[in-house]
Amino acid sequence: MGLSSNQALQRIRRLLRARKAGHVGSLDPLATGMLPICLNEATKLADDVLSARKCYRFALALGARTATGDREGAVIERRPVPVLTRTTIETVLASFLGRSMQMPPMYSALKHAGQPLYRLARAGLEIERAPRAIELTRLALAESGAAGAPDDDVLLLETVCSKGTYIRVLAQDIAARLGTCGHLSMLRRLYVEPFTLEPMATLEAIESDCAAGVAPRLIPADAAVRDLPAVRLDAIESARLRQGQRIAAPAKLGASRVRLYDAAGEFFGIGTCDGIDSLTARRLFVGATP
Repeated sequence: MGLSSNQALQRIRRLLRARKAGHVGSLDPLATGMLPICLNEATKLADDVLSARKCYRFALALGARTATGDREGAVIERRPVPVLTRTTIETVLASFLGRSMQMPPMYSALKHAGQPLYRLARAGLEIERAPRAIELTRLALAESGAAGAPDDDVLLLETVCSKGTYIRVLAQDIAARLGTCGHLSMLRRLYVEPFTLEPMATLEAIESDCAAGVAPRLIPADAAVRDLPAVRLDAIESARLRQGQRIAAPAKLGASRVRLYDAAGEFFGIGTCDGIDSLTARRLFVGATP
């Protein structure tokens, strides 16, 4: 078993002596890749990142279905793999694009009566689940690696998807439409929007830097909401917002959420314009941001 998202989070929180910390979007222990972690006041922006799209590269091993939907589970079904052309594969992949409903797996962190589903699954229980809406904006064969060849029993794929998408379930569903069964044999999260181009730091590198007394590079908190319009306020306006008062909204913003900056140019939270004439605070930071 690999490192869980919460285990990685707790190690980072201790290393950086953060008062609060939260990760954005759990990764399965077998997975690698980007796990955004919000520290201190930046945890107030976690929901913004959590709702963003994510990009994954994954390997679908055809011909065998496992109890967990990934390589860590016992094989519970085997089926022959039909001869697959690239055209056939791409046609099937295209059929998954857009909005659809997906059934969450039993091996997931979703809870039933306070218990994670994966614990109930390990006890041999099957709980009724409600399907959830997901959206895939990209699903294609990855061009790098031999596993992308149509004559392989392992397909290397990439997808850009909405929050709440279970790649293990997607892999099984793709295999079914290809006329066989399958399971997830590799999973890597390439990015979480809006951090599409941000370099990732390994946990080991952060631990090494901290041991050497080198402060790790932190992304400014406002990078999480850089798609929102920015509003710079003077000292009086900033104080009024912090006191829960409304202030006059800048012209031409309409009804929208905005990034708030004080007179010194420091980011201090999120505000909401009503589309008429006023601006109110929605989520404000206390003290300095990363």
